[in-house]
Amino acid sequence: MSDDRIVFAPDDVDLTRSPLRRDISEPTYVLGAFNPALTRLPNGNLLLLVRIAEALREPVRGGQVRSIRWTPGGYVLDGFASDTADVRDPRFFALTGGAYPFLGLTSLSWLLPVEFSADGQRVVAVHYNRAVEPAADYAQYGIEDPRIVAIDGVYWMTVCGVSGGRLCTVMYRSDDGFGWQSQGMVLDHGNKDMVPFEGRVGERFVSLTRPLSDAWFVASPDGAEGSGPSINLATSPDMLHWRPLAEPALRPLKGAAAYKLGGGTPPVRTARGWMLLYHGVEKQGAVGVYRTYRALIDADASRVLERDESVTVLQAAPALIAPFAHQAYLPQPVVFTTGIVRDGDDWIVASGEADLACRLTRIAGRRLD
Repeated sequence: MSDDRIVFAPDDVDLTRSPLRRDISEPTYVLGAFNPALTRLPNGNLLLLVRIAEALREPVRGGQVRSIRWTPGGYVLDGFASDTADVRDPRFFALTGGAYPFLGLTSLSWLLPVEFSADGQRVVAVHYNRAVEPAADYAQYGIEDPRIVAIDGVYWMTVCGVSGGRLCTVMYRSDDGFGWQSQGMVLDHGNKDMVPFEGRVGERFVSLTRPLSDAWFVASPDGAEGSGPSINLATSPDMLHWRPLAEPALRPLKGAAAYKLGGGTPPVRTARGWMLLYHGVEKQGAVGVYRTYRALIDADASRVLERDESVTVLQAAPALIAPFAHQAYLPQPVVFTTGIVRDGDDWIVASGEADLACRLTRIAGRRLD
């Protein structure tokens, strides 16, 4: 495959086969087909589990702004008074006048399995019959940004569940990469960017987490690290019950462009430790500029060995989405890296480009190992 290209985009999705068609007859469109989990299937092929953000073509009608919601009985449309809503952002609307800044999504996200050849060169099949949908009230507004790891013959997947009660992490399990069974919530509100290590550390499972907050206390003035959204670690005996670790952590560096950090790829084992790609966000405009960086954690997951935010692994590449740039909606450049697999001496890295499409990048192993 070429070194860096878009492999799946909104126009590649057949919405006549969307799970929403069971209940929603209103016209919809694909706001984004992006942020895919990546793994290798038992047959050697690659699997991208693509987040499909499916939105109403007419979100505002009859004095109401509308959103799609999952219920145990099917998908329904909710309406809110549009004269109390800020609808300038195509991703969400903000309801004004309340005690808190309440947001509503203009789309509902579900996951579409797209099978690729072993080298990522061509699409083998799009498995609409294996789509992963919301299945509980804590994901009533969708499931987002999956990550997959394969450990001891079992596939595990984390997703962000979105609801009126919480933003949480939901764990799924599969024996073959296709038949996913929800294991329920594993992290509660505000801890939604959970990325497991692809392998055990000793006898335990380990994961990256990223708690969020409305405020942060100031860091000590004599340290190199600042405060703000950061990457922490947690450990578990069974992938279901998690305990946070005090160290190590990747926190924003004072003076660095990135004021917010979050997990990207599952940490993978290399000869020198656990290598991971993570995102850093530079404050700019409403969204910020997202870039991908590399870090190395020691084999015991006890300390960070390498980290350098002066060098990016990936940056947004607007030229890649030029053929369908008219569908782009973000005001700032974004690359959101979500998956990695070994392919010979190289790594194949999966990312969401511009919250719009799926990007695969081949990177030489010597650059990341």
